[in-house]
Amino acid sequence: MMIKPLEKNNGGYFGETIVISDVLDRIATAAKIHGWIIENFSQSTELPLYGLSRIAKHERLSAYISSGIHGDEPGGPLTLLEMLEANTWPNDVSLYICPCLNPTGFKNNTRENSIGIDLNRDYRHFNSTETKAHKSWIESIPSFGISICVHEDWEAKGFYLYELNPEKINSASLEILNAVSSVCPIDQSELIDGRPANCGLLKPLESPDVRPLWPEALYIVQNNKTRLSYTLEAPSDFPLYFRTHALRHAIETTLNAHLSEN
Repeated sequence: MMIKPLEKNNGGYFGETIVISDVLDRIATAAKIHGWIIENFSQSTELPLYGLSRIAKHERLSAYISSGIHGDEPGGPLTLLEMLEANTWPNDVSLYICPCLNPTGFKNNTRENSIGIDLNRDYRHFNSTETKAHKSWIESIPSFGISICVHEDWEAKGFYLYELNPEKINSASLEILNAVSSVCPIDQSELIDGRPANCGLLKPLESPDVRPLWPEALYIVQNNKTRLSYTLEAPSDFPLYFRTHALRHAIETTLNAHLSEN
């Protein structure tokens, strides 16, 4: 049976939610069991900001993955929890993971953190404690081959992705979209978030200098932590299990596609 949107989102996200403290506890437990290095780079004691790392013995690819920067997008943290518990990562990939960058936002099901800051617009001026702490952690780890920022969009008609690729190196965007299309509709809109889109793929071209507010992905590319960034966007008007399946499929496809190049 074809899965259809729930039609609950009206002016915002009104779907299923998660108890972020429980999710974070399970993430820490799974990471410990499977031998990850666990760092809590939070500058407050309310909820942890975890940075997880696992260095491959024979590295063919290094990847950074983040999620949970918006507190009304539960699919990302839940996807990474499932993947950490399953522990089926490729052995030859070094991984750096931030499973939830905005835990206080999840307590109120808000895009912003507990004091009303959209963290994914705070990577140019760093006004929040979360982005300041995250910036310090990012600067402490090596550069990585690719980055994957996991998101959801309450307005989306299907899955789509952003690609930041200033040097036009080989990307896996079309392969990702093709793979996801087997499990989730692709947003075919010609404009998404006011930007031109082509079958679910957006490649923003505006100069970073003219953008007063930077998202996480742009900061990472501009500061040469990577030269290729994917932002995955699942349609959050679909059931939560359906979105996590699509996001997991997208992440696994991304890693495997880049491994096949090396």
